[in-house]
Amino acid sequence: MASTKPLAKKIWLNGKLVSWKNANVHVLTHALHYGSAVFEGIRFYSTPKGPAIFRLDDHINRLFSSASVLDMKVPFTKKQIRKAVIDTVRVNKLTEGYIRPLIFYGAKALGLDPRNIPVEVTIIAIPFPRLFAKKTIKVKTSSFIRLHPHSTIASAKISGHYVNSILASMEAKKAGYDEALMFDFKGNIAEGSGENFFLVKNNVIKTASLEDILPGITRASLIKVAIKLGYEVDEAELDEHDIATCDEAFFSGTAAEITPISKIDDVLINEGKVGDVTLRLQEKFYDIVHGNDNQYEGWLTYVR
Repeated sequence: MASTKPLAKKIWLNGKLVSWKNANVHVLTHALHYGSAVFEGIRFYSTPKGPAIFRLDDHINRLFSSASVLDMKVPFTKKQIRKAVIDTVRVNKLTEGYIRPLIFYGAKALGLDPRNIPVEVTIIAIPFPRLFAKKTIKVKTSSFIRLHPHSTIASAKISGHYVNSILASMEAKKAGYDEALMFDFKGNIAEGSGENFFLVKNNVIKTASLEDILPGITRASLIKVAIKLGYEVDEAELDEHDIATCDEAFFSGTAAEITPISKIDDVLINEGKVGDVTLRLQEKFYDIVHGNDNQYEGWLTYVR
């Protein structure tokens, strides 16, 4: 039986901080039936100045952009949500963890079109360890492809999209792998089930273009950091040949951070070890998020 121990003392729900047991929604909630919600995943880290939220404003901007795709009339401003995120971290007295803001269509009636249904908002802040406990992970290419760009809007972080990710992730884990790697409808590499994908060849860092994938905030951060470190970054179409010939590979994401990949299907990468480029980016990333690199201080929002 799963533990019922609360993961947080307080949850922000529709403008109020409520107890874990009182953070409830109605069973007729539209998002529960149809996936009509948008969300963000945000991390905060311990620093010498206290807890710091990584790229908070960028996440809030993307959250509201996603909400606009579903014609949501969000009953709070970006400024109010920003303050609510900080308040939620502070009230739970956490030094590191994960934040989940969720905007969703609430309860009124059944039916697909939700535009006359009230919009609700919640923010959760909980302790959150590394997504993958292993130093490197094994990845399986998925039989499920990423959603076709004409079937949805890939740049929006919509809850309903994640059924596609769930299927891919379960398939990979049932086969004994740690995560899935998904292709797009053209047969090119897209991304992981919940992460962006990078590979390294001859010291050039390569990743899929944004045409069919979520524009990851960690992805954008790494590209900027890599260029600053002197690496060439190529955003282009990648295929199975690139996997077979790459020197290194890794995932990036809020939950995944930078996760080195040691094997994709039967292809062993860098003899199963973390590559030098991946390690350098990983170390730089942790310096930044823990407040040890002043040139990226603007990416941190301190919880005081």
